[in-house]
Amino acid sequence: MQYKKHLILSGSSIKSALFLLDDLGKDAILFVVDKDNKLIASLTDGDIRRGLLKGASIDDGIDSISQNKPKYLKKGDSDIQKVIGYRNDMLKIVPVLDELGRIVDIVNFGRDRSYLPLDAVIMAGGKGMRLRPLTENTPKPLLKVGDKPIIEHNIGRLSLYGIKTLFISVNYLGEQIEDYFKDGSDINLSIKYLYENMPLGTIGAVSQIEKFNHSNILITNSDLLTNIDYEDFFLDFIKQEADFSVVSIPYNVNVPYAVLETNENCVISFKEKPTFTYYSNGGIYLIKKDLLKSIPQNTMYNATDLMEKLIKEGAKVITYPLLGYWLDIGSHEEFKKAQIEYEHIKF
Repeated sequence: MQYKKHLILSGSSIKSALFLLDDLGKDAILFVVDKDNKLIASLTDGDIRRGLLKGASIDDGIDSISQNKPKYLKKGDSDIQKVIGYRNDMLKIVPVLDELGRIVDIVNFGRDRSYLPLDAVIMAGGKGMRLRPLTENTPKPLLKVGDKPIIEHNIGRLSLYGIKTLFISVNYLGEQIEDYFKDGSDINLSIKYLYENMPLGTIGAVSQIEKFNHSNILITNSDLLTNIDYEDFFLDFIKQEADFSVVSIPYNVNVPYAVLETNENCVISFKEKPTFTYYSNGGIYLIKKDLLKSIPQNTMYNATDLMEKLIKEGAKVITYPLLGYWLDIGSHEEFKKAQIEYEHIKF
């Protein structure tokens, strides 16, 4: 666990702290903990420098020169504004505490873009028939774009926004995906797998999940290449007090002729060669956890089925028009396009 490099036991010497800070390089900050890893204070090069100037010795203990009111986040805390506030205040590294005050993670704003209070479900059970023969022995999510599998790009982006608890729905050659990522601990994630004994559609497998850590859940297809800003997506969901939000992708239709508006065969207006913009389903959703109870067990069920049901019941279903890059890799043409565009798009 990377966060352990930032921990130092209360009572340690200033000299030992200097060695640890030197190893951390540009991420030089230590968090003083007790024997149970409970946060006590923070310590930087600056704190040591000021302590030495006041007469401390490098053989002295660190406790007298540490900052005893460090900033922190609570694991599972839904207050995203606190995260944004710390980032805006130029804090670089913030510890994450569990309910007992023990450090269990860190947010490094030099690397991480946010720390969103979300669990994520990645739908990766499809057979990728349109990509045969590439998918005869390899599940589509493990086909590489650049130097990494498609699904690894998606997992990396979720992690970039602090989403650390993932569920991956698998079916066709699913054991290869589990063998590749295992439980996620090597990349500081928690990954669990949902095996579909039969095709369950684009959201049906979610019914297998007995417990989530957060109140809002992100669900995404695994075969997307996108640079979506998940924090902005989440903030829009919260601001609009939505029950369900779907990422929408603009699709332009250019009509090469004048389009007439008529009334009883009389032309009342026309547009010369207009362009109409429609919005299609982008395969990424934010949903209030309690609404997932509507998904039937062991039944083919799509996200659009849930969306339709919620609309009929009067739930607030909104769209989030994506202005960034998005590509659904479902065909050979799209797979080739992904290889070319990945080298030029800022992710």
